[in-house]
Amino acid sequence: MYVSVNGVRLFFDVEGAKLVPDGPVMREKPVLLMLHGGPGFDHSIYKPAYSALADVAQTIYLDHRGNGRSEDGPREGWNLAQWGDDVAAFCETLGIVNPVVLGASFGGMVALSYATRHPEHPAKLILISTEARGGSYPERRAALFERLGGPEVGALARRRFLRPEEPWDQASREAWLQLAFPVYTRRPRDPEMARRAVNRPAVSLHWFAKPDGESDRFDMFPDLDRIRCPTLVLGGEDDPMHPIESQADIAAALPAHLVQFERFADCGHGVVPDAPERALAVIRNFILKR
Repeated sequence: MYVSVNGVRLFFDVEGAKLVPDGPVMREKPVLLMLHGGPGFDHSIYKPAYSALADVAQTIYLDHRGNGRSEDGPREGWNLAQWGDDVAAFCETLGIVNPVVLGASFGGMVALSYATRHPEHPAKLILISTEARGGSYPERRAALFERLGGPEVGALARRRFLRPEEPWDQASREAWLQLAFPVYTRRPRDPEMARRAVNRPAVSLHWFAKPDGESDRFDMFPDLDRIRCPTLVLGGEDDPMHPIESQADIAAALPAHLVQFERFADCGHGVVPDAPERALAVIRNFILKR
């Protein structure tokens, strides 16, 4: 389905009903709005894993502008401020009130942008394997990639994270997807997942461009104290892309009474792919918590 938001048509999909029969009443479920990673991928990376939450929430999957099946819009709109504003406008357009917003990796950055720019809007936030400051812990990332993937992956990671003067082009991206992407998680990913996804490399190259891409330049720490809703932060202790230290930094910067921080041993990037039962149980309990 498509909806016009801030001048572009955004694609979204819905899983589960908002109202369900419950004895003599219709019980209303919260909306869980899913913000996918990348950029350059789409919402399909969440399926079917997050379908397990459909009994406690109506799940809405959104493709960011420039990603997946959504329209590009002007390239100057491919930035965190616009993506965050799109989330708020998307909810306003569809009449979604008090959503629970979940973002993993890049989607977590969009969630933080949305929540700091529109602090009154979300009911809850769920942040998985993300960062609030671009380019955090470059040496740690390179070391983790080498430990998990060997010398060739380590050399590629050092080039990406420690040598900002070297360009990051389509050939670099393809090498990264082939060599480094498989070590993001401790369990092998479903090989069909990448085939199902709508791959949009242009927005990825724009985001990660050196030296001017926003990926290494943004900093939301000065605004994190604007967040007013309960926030669940999850991270894997073997995440090479956004190390657990980045999750700890976010949790420490948010108001302490709002934060639940969960560390996952022997887990890499995303947590749910490596520890689906525990991770989904933590997310489910957080959604239901009053």
